[in-house]
Amino acid sequence: MHRQLRTALATAAAAALTGGLLVVTASTATAVTPSGTRGDFNGDGYRDIAVTAPLATVNGKSGAGSVSILYGSKSGAGAAKIQTVSQDSAGVPGTAEKNDMFGGTVSAGDFNGDGYADLAVGANGEDVGSDVNGGSVTILWGASGGLSGGTNVKDPSAGSHDLFGLLVAAGDYNGDGTADLAIGSDQNTVDIYRGGFTKTGGTGGHYAVTAPVQKVPGPDFYNLTPGDVNHDGRTDLVVDGYETDSQEGWNANFYLPGSASGLTSTGAQKLPAGIISDIGDVNGDGYGDIVIGAHWDKDVPGSHKGGVVKVVYGTQAGPDGGQDSVNQDSPGVPGTGETADDFGYELSLGDVNGDGKDDLVVGAPGEDLNGIADAGMVTVLYGSTGGFASTGAQSFAQDSPGVPGDNEKGDGFGEEVYLADTNNDGKADLTVGIPHENNGDGYLVTFNSDGTKLAATGKGYGLTATKVSAAGTPLLGFGMAG
Repeated sequence: MHRQLRTALATAAAAALTGGLLVVTASTATAVTPSGTRGDFNGDGYRDIAVTAPLATVNGKSGAGSVSILYGSKSGAGAAKIQTVSQDSAGVPGTAEKNDMFGGTVSAGDFNGDGYADLAVGANGEDVGSDVNGGSVTILWGASGGLSGGTNVKDPSAGSHDLFGLLVAAGDYNGDGTADLAIGSDQNTVDIYRGGFTKTGGTGGHYAVTAPVQKVPGPDFYNLTPGDVNHDGRTDLVVDGYETDSQEGWNANFYLPGSASGLTSTGAQKLPAGIISDIGDVNGDGYGDIVIGAHWDKDVPGSHKGGVVKVVYGTQAGPDGGQDSVNQDSPGVPGTGETADDFGYELSLGDVNGDGKDDLVVGAPGEDLNGIADAGMVTVLYGSTGGFASTGAQSFAQDSPGVPGDNEKGDGFGEEVYLADTNNDGKADLTVGIPHENNGDGYLVTFNSDGTKLAATGKGYGLTATKVSAAGTPLLGFGMAG
């Protein structure tokens, strides 16, 4: 399952470079999009959600991968239009090939400054000439009719690494008002492309930043999370990997600040462990707070049985405003911390109730419910001036009234979660990915905000609605951006 794959990556990633499956979930963090409507690919004023199926079969090629766009509308994501794009779509560079994993990671930003959001798509399994698993990144261009055509981002050092496009993260790292793109591969160096992208392959320049993580066999990074922590108008980046300052070499996150010259490792700060993180203003003080999900039961420092979410509060000086933690044994949080719940396996921040404070959705895909193993559950925690409130939390599972589907063994409801305002009412709505539904087919459930909380009634979308092939295990709902 996805959980097992990602846990394996966090402990022994080298196997992926010898032909094993390598899929790393991109953070659900909302990247800074300096121009245009954030995540609005067709410019109609509604935010759209890109959903990946990285192992989708395309024209008979297993594992080629595809990306489905649930376009926003008055009724929410996917209600009016769904579009699915692959490397066999018109105008998209390349060809769908076995195990390309197009859609392994995605990130949205207006890369060419035309007012439409574009989508960066990683295909880390792409063979580039004789370079097996060299990887590629394609920008799909936004337009009035939706995403149309694409352009490859040039790998600055092809052949010297693998898995280019393993991670992608859009943001304005130098604060010049144009969207930049950070790309990770199997190295401990982040490639940054400055804004000014063109459909002929041009960019505003390139530089690289080495992060303070261990170099290990296989990928050195497991996540990149963009957001403005210190409220200086420049995107900062949280990088996840292995620490270098202890003999054990535990997982850790590192804060890299943006600057006038771009992203820098100067002033880097070590943060708690946890593969998935997001950045938003939880307490309404104007600074970006970093939430980190540590889904492990034990061993890793700071772990809690069933999983835990750490909160690192932002200030003008960066992430040094103190820390909190929340788990299923915290007051007001639904459930109880149990072995392998995976609480914090996925996270997303957004303002569901419109009070100016970001709320948090936490996926616990390993939650056992009514004797059904790994059925999965999603928890919603609401932001307040003191952090996450101890009252008013919500929880959803597939046996909750109004939620499509049923609790089934191994579904892992909540393996992916994403908050974004898709009906343009000023309040965040929720999309839940269930990539292991129906033995790896995958499924999506959307919930709209009712103005004060998430409405209990969800709407489901599967392979038929997205026109993704049912062959193999496409894992629809594996990753999201918008």
